[in-house]
Amino acid sequence: MLAIAGMAVAPATLANGGTKDSHWVGTWSASPQAASSPLELKGQTIRQIVRVSIGGKRVRVRLSNAFGAGPLVIGAAHVGLHGTGADVAAGSHRMLAFSGSPSTKIPPGAVAVSDPVSLRVPDLGDLAVSIYVPGSQVAATEHSVGLQTTYVSAEGDFSGADSLPTATTTQSLYFLTGVEVDAASSSRAIVTLGDSITEGNRSTADANKRWPDRLAERLHAQKGGGKVAVLNAGISGNRLLHDKDGSNALARLDRDVLVQSGARYLIVLLGINDIGFPGAVTAEQIIAGHRQIIVRAHAMGLKVYGGTLTPFQAFMPGLYYTDVGEAQRQVVNQWIRTSRAYDAVIDFDKAIRDPSNPSRILPAFDSGDNLHPNDAGYKAMADAINLSLFRDQISATRAVAAKRPSAQTGKPKPALCPCPP
Repeated sequence: MLAIAGMAVAPATLANGGTKDSHWVGTWSASPQAASSPLELKGQTIRQIVRVSIGGKRVRVRLSNAFGAGPLVIGAAHVGLHGTGADVAAGSHRMLAFSGSPSTKIPPGAVAVSDPVSLRVPDLGDLAVSIYVPGSQVAATEHSVGLQTTYVSAEGDFSGADSLPTATTTQSLYFLTGVEVDAASSSRAIVTLGDSITEGNRSTADANKRWPDRLAERLHAQKGGGKVAVLNAGISGNRLLHDKDGSNALARLDRDVLVQSGARYLIVLLGINDIGFPGAVTAEQIIAGHRQIIVRAHAMGLKVYGGTLTPFQAFMPGLYYTDVGEAQRQVVNQWIRTSRAYDAVIDFDKAIRDPSNPSRILPAFDSGDNLHPNDAGYKAMADAINLSLFRDQISATRAVAAKRPSAQTGKPKPALCPCPP
């Protein structure tokens, strides 16, 4: 047994997978990007703070070497409850192992999932994930706009220390792309796929004011129906059809959405960068891209909800905003609202536009750049989402199927369980 601050904790290798009454659900995520100015690490420890959406009794993390040119060596990793600043709450440290080993080597392009550790994680709680990278290595895989302070230590392995001797800070994330909890079998996750507006650009840093954060708070506040996690798969500058900042959405859909543990719903808010950035993309091509996301997500059993594109008039006029681009936005939004291609529509445009000038964001919701909402605007977006979209229909569907007479015998069909979520 491992002794941690007076507590006996079973080694991670003794923790098995979820039971019949529980399963693994993603509770936090960040989409990996190729670092434009890679962080050079020389035997240092990175401590990253994340707010989970739902809690659980056990936790595991995902580390990614998606854009590394060579193997990524992780010397040690720990997870614990966040205290303040760069500190971890005393007694909450848990050493992470990977297939039973305290260190791991992640091949280029690959992901490593840690073994589970016992840790009571509260709903909407903050975790600190500490990663020691030995020797000289380049952090080629990052999430550039994390909007959360990341602490980089002086040289040394401080992954298991409550206090971190901080050398530098940044708001980017490195290697860490997911946190999962072992939650009740009724728990499930929403993935929010988008660009900077989903990522929460220009919201208050270290305050969790992105619209997916607010959605998680609303879901937490409702009673009954099981827990619903919210995973943020937004990347600033992201486009549906072409690479810019991060791989295009069609290219990253499998990695960032379809493999998320416990995912049952997908919200898509994409297309404004395809319109705004040069590249001669038409509304019809954007719509075709949306259709591709829908068919691929449906094939994996997800419900898919389309978000209307929000106003952008006066953002970099002539370079990003044009009247032609505004006409394209209207065509795309009309298709999202009326085509019935999506399982439901979330009208983000209506939620934050200025009623007296619908091509612009309402001034009270504008961060000041005429494109990105402020904290109040992100809250208005989340508050416009009908929470009934995320009620669990699986049990009801199975019950009806079980009672439906068989075509051959006329008797009720046997139960269709166990079934994947």
